[in-house]
Amino acid sequence: MTPPFAHHTPVFRDRVFALLAPALTAPGCVLVDATLGLGGHADYALRTFPLMRLVGIDRDPSALSIAGERLSEWSGRVNLVHAVYDEIPLVLADLGIAHADGVLFDLGVSSMQLDDPDRGFAYSTDAPLDMRMNPRDELSAAVVVNEYSEEKLGRILREYGEERFAARIARGIVRVRSLSPIMTSSQLVEIVREAIPAATRRTGGNPAKRTFQALRIEVNGELTILQNAIPAALDVLGIEGRMVVLSYQSLEDRIVKSAFKTVTASTVPEDLPFVPAGSDPAFRLLTRGSEKASPEEVATNTRAASVRLRAIERVAA
Repeated sequence: MTPPFAHHTPVFRDRVFALLAPALTAPGCVLVDATLGLGGHADYALRTFPLMRLVGIDRDPSALSIAGERLSEWSGRVNLVHAVYDEIPLVLADLGIAHADGVLFDLGVSSMQLDDPDRGFAYSTDAPLDMRMNPRDELSAAVVVNEYSEEKLGRILREYGEERFAARIARGIVRVRSLSPIMTSSQLVEIVREAIPAATRRTGGNPAKRTFQALRIEVNGELTILQNAIPAALDVLGIEGRMVVLSYQSLEDRIVKSAFKTVTASTVPEDLPFVPAGSDPAFRLLTRGSEKASPEEVATNTRAASVRLRAIERVAA
């Protein structure tokens, strides 16, 4: 049987590790893969940087199991931890690791989760409404769709899905569920399709895409966790340590951009004729704005089409 990771191609691999490489060459250096997934980036890192130790974090027990199989030949250099990525400082403390030399975030839903119809992430396959990255969590998409108020549903669709027909979709959900519970992705897709005007449905791909994104973010608390995770990860970076973040939608990228801007901005007044010692920012940006994948990479890995990459380095304590 072919393992799930056999044909898995990590997004932006070469660029990610060109940026991380200067931090991953010293003996005992530590890379935290905060979103381990199928282990594609981790596998490449372990092969490329033989002196490196990996701490792989994922909230999905299935991902940890699959990645553990993939990375088994380096078991002496690998620690895999079931956790959410805003818990990076606690994970490192529990392992007795003082700081990280590299941190990688590959955000959003993993290819494994999208490809498993039973997880309910994909709007193109009929499945139970679930969308939990950690199946042990209580909140599922079915709970959100069937129990949230119309007002709250509309807000989630508008804020997390940037859906301009949020109110119409929320109204349609409430109308249908008053007759019987909405339990499958195909039911929800049909509700969304009927709520969006026909002229709008003709362009922009599947009209349910934004609704499914919004529900997934709500179910997994993704944006709240990310808002906490980026500063937490920056705090554990050692001097000359580097962080790379891959975002796949604008809401994620805005959070990353804001966090990076905060720690790289000078606090010295512009009219001050000199910079006092110790006043320089502790971090510097490694990328100018966000970088996009090349057309060549998108052609070979369609998931790269929406990726935005940002990177940062700690330069002082």
